[in-house]
Amino acid sequence: MLAVGLAAMGAALSAVDAAIVRQLDGGVHPMMIAFTRALFGALVVLPMAVMRPSVLESAYPLRQHLIRAALKLVALVAFFAAFAQGPLTDVTAIAFTSPIFVVLGASLMLGERLGGLKILAVATGFCGAFLVAGPAGAGLTPAIGFALIGAVVQAVIQLMLKSMSSGDRTATLVIWNLLLTVPLAFLLALPFLTMPSAGQLGLLALQGVLGAGCMALMTHAFSLADASIVAPVDFLRLPLVAVLGYLLFSEVAKPSVWIGGVLICLAALIASRASRRATAVE
Repeated sequence: MLAVGLAAMGAALSAVDAAIVRQLDGGVHPMMIAFTRALFGALVVLPMAVMRPSVLESAYPLRQHLIRAALKLVALVAFFAAFAQGPLTDVTAIAFTSPIFVVLGASLMLGERLGGLKILAVATGFCGAFLVAGPAGAGLTPAIGFALIGAVVQAVIQLMLKSMSSGDRTATLVIWNLLLTVPLAFLLALPFLTMPSAGQLGLLALQGVLGAGCMALMTHAFSLADASIVAPVDFLRLPLVAVLGYLLFSEVAKPSVWIGGVLICLAALIASRASRRATAVE
C-alpha cells in the first residue's frame, strides 16, 4: 500500500510538471527548461553526494554515464517541446509508448526473443498511437513528433539502465545522471540564455524540485514492491493530466485520444508482463 501511495504521488507530481511546462507557454526555451530542471534537481541530491561520497563509486566508466545523461537531456527537451506545443493528454498518451519501444529495442539490440505476448503488446501499442496521432486524433503535429522522439530516446535509456542497474545502485545512477546533465544542458542552453521573469523562475525552480521528488518517490516505490504493482499506478498521469489540462487550459481530449491512451497503457502492461515471464523462465 505504501508503494502504491508513493507511486501515485509520483504520478501526480509528473502531471503537475507537465502543466508547468505548458504554463510557461513558449516563454522559456525547452533547452533552458531542461537546464534549470537539471540544476535544481542536482541541488537537491548534491548534499547526499557530499555527505556520502561512496555513492559516486560506479562500476562503469564516466563516458557511459555521460552518454546516458546526454540521452536523458534529449528526451527531456523533446518532451518539454511537446508539452509546450500540444495538448497535455495527447502528449502524455504518446509518452506511454516508451515501453513498446523498449520491447522492440531489446529484440533488435539485445537479441531478446519476441514471443506472442510481446508481439501483442507492440501491435496494441501502435494501434493506440495511431488513434492518438491519426486523423481522428490530434494528427501528426510537431508536438506529437517531439513526444515520439522523447519516447524512443527514453526507451534507449531504459535499455541502458537494464544493464547498468546490475552493477550500480539506484542512488549512484540517479546522482551521476543529474550531476552530468547540468554542464551538458548549460552548454547547449547558452544560445538561448535569457533572464526569466520572477514568475517563470519560480515555476522553473518548482519544476526542478518536483522532478527530483518524483524520481525519489518512484525509486523508493519500486524498492518496496514488485514492478507489476508499482508500474500500472504511473498510468494515473493520463487522467490527472487531462484534469489539469481542462482546468488550466480548457483542453478537452477527443474520444479517440482516450481510447488510444487506454490501448497504449494496456500494451505497456502486456509488455511488462511478458518481460517478467521471460525473466522467470530464465
